[in-house]
Amino acid sequence: MAGREGVGELQLLGAWMSPWVIRVKVALEMKGISYEYIEEDLQGKSDLLLRSNPVHKKVPVLIHDGRPVCESLVVLEYVDEAWPGTGPTLLPADPYDRATARFWATYVNNNFFQSWRSLFRSTTAEQRAEAFKNVVPQVETLERAFGECSKGKPFFGGDAVGIVDLALGSFLVWIRVVDELAGTNLLDGEKFPGLAAWAERFLAVDAVEKVMPEAGRIREHYQGFLAKLAAPAGSS
Repeated sequence: MAGREGVGELQLLGAWMSPWVIRVKVALEMKGISYEYIEEDLQGKSDLLLRSNPVHKKVPVLIHDGRPVCESLVVLEYVDEAWPGTGPTLLPADPYDRATARFWATYVNNNFFQSWRSLFRSTTAEQRAEAFKNVVPQVETLERAFGECSKGKPFFGGDAVGIVDLALGSFLVWIRVVDELAGTNLLDGEKFPGLAAWAERFLAVDAVEKVMPEAGRIREHYQGFLAKLAAPAGSS
């Protein structure tokens, strides 16, 4: 059980290491919403998960009074709209700013992640060098987006964490662990001063500190993933 605010029956199906789940956990913590967390075995998905998300069969799934909401960005918007008077708002009130926030949150999912995923899955120095070169332009774009969205304030959401902060911030520990093992520095403070400073502020937010997995645990999980990825085909 997490959170404090009574909201009826609320369950979150997730996996502890998933950035998509982390962003929802942070949002619920920020809003002080009480929920039951159910850890899923992604190698043996539960009947509840398969029934609740029959299209993608993925986490996170937020189940509110028996009704499932799927896909992390959709879940974040649902949380914002279902409990508008609870805690901070995740999306701006102004329609243009709201559309801009949606655009950049989607960019994180569809552009940044898809490019960074190649670095995440790299097992040789050559693969890492190529993947790193390809993901840097996505970070350059996000550095410009931070200036546009923050308008000189601490977060993409302005004075407080918003949906774009949650979208990108949920990857930060993973980014640092991958950098550590790959010998890269994706959020280089000299190249990307806005994002580098933002990352430190985001990780220091109380709600983030409470739910973000420890780097050591992520590192151990990632090392196991890389070992399997690098193993010869057919090996156990």
